[in-house]
Amino acid sequence: MSDYLVISAIGKDKPGIVNELSKVIHNQQCSIDDSRMTVLGGEFALILLVSGKWNAISKLEELIPPLALQLDMTIISKRTETREKADNRFPFIADVVSIDHPGIVSSIAEFFSSRNINIEDMNTSSYAAAHTGTKMFSVSLAISIPGDTHLGELREQFSEFCDSLNLDGFMEPAKH
Repeated sequence: MSDYLVISAIGKDKPGIVNELSKVIHNQQCSIDDSRMTVLGGEFALILLVSGKWNAISKLEELIPPLALQLDMTIISKRTETREKADNRFPFIADVVSIDHPGIVSSIAEFFSSRNINIEDMNTSSYAAAHTGTKMFSVSLAISIPGDTHLGELREQFSEFCDSLNLDGFMEPAKH
């Protein structure tokens, strides 16, 4: 039986960060079960789900403060457990593209939250439009829709919501 630790780290981007972190995790006989890593501005950010025996996870927790100093990063950790699969929920993807302006993510989050729809993963980016150079914004969300939700109505509401904010958006079942 495994224990689980979520590790979150942020620091100046430089080569070798993933190597150093993964080496410490491996040396404690722990495994990286899930991860997200990216460069935002000049900062490297990551979040890891690590599993291992309770004593290995405990030792890893002790090694985090000196590792943070060594890598010149802010690193935090938190114990967790495996996530129970939510019954009767449907995985969907929602994608939105728009001319960039403040409040897009907040509005989308409110739309889904008000309908008891969980946002499980979100990726955003800004870029210049090909021909005009206009600053554009895109967001892709993995969402979990309650089983008692009328999907046709939800899609219609989402379409109206996007139209009201001048967003191009669509929802479709997640492909697993």
